[in-house]
Amino acid sequence: MPNISIRAPQGVFDTATRAALARAVTAVAKTVEQGGDDPAQAALTWVWFEEAGPGAVYAGGVDPLARVIPVFVIFHYPQGVLDDASRAEAARLLQEAVEEALEDPRPVRTSVILAEVPDGTWGGTGVIWRLPDLARAAGYKHLQHLVEGAAA
Repeated sequence: MPNISIRAPQGVFDTATRAALARAVTAVAKTVEQGGDDPAQAALTWVWFEEAGPGAVYAGGVDPLARVIPVFVIFHYPQGVLDDASRAEAARLLQEAVEEALEDPRPVRTSVILAEVPDGTWGGTGVIWRLPDLARAAGYKHLQHLVEGAAA
């Protein structure tokens, strides 16, 4: 049930590659968060694309686009859902997803920030969601014991 922002230079992704990457990133989220198999649960993964115009991205003080494609991914997830191993897997799988979505000879350089949202600070549809609520909605397979122990 993450919120995922993907930031890239303008023109790197067209409509088709954005759609393909959104599907791939949603699959990554399901894998690392151990999400449920109901398609409604996958719909809780939001992917937001942001493009930076010309002259808005620099590495070492120079525009890197001639050499590489920089892509920033910020993956917000509920506290308690990912552990060290799943965070490492997320970084690896997100790099692979971006590389596969782009057909460009330049290497892709991702910067992935895995941002844990403290329990009690995730709001949606006007209410605060706690980890048992999120586990129920997203179907987190490894956290279903929280659902069974919580009031419905």
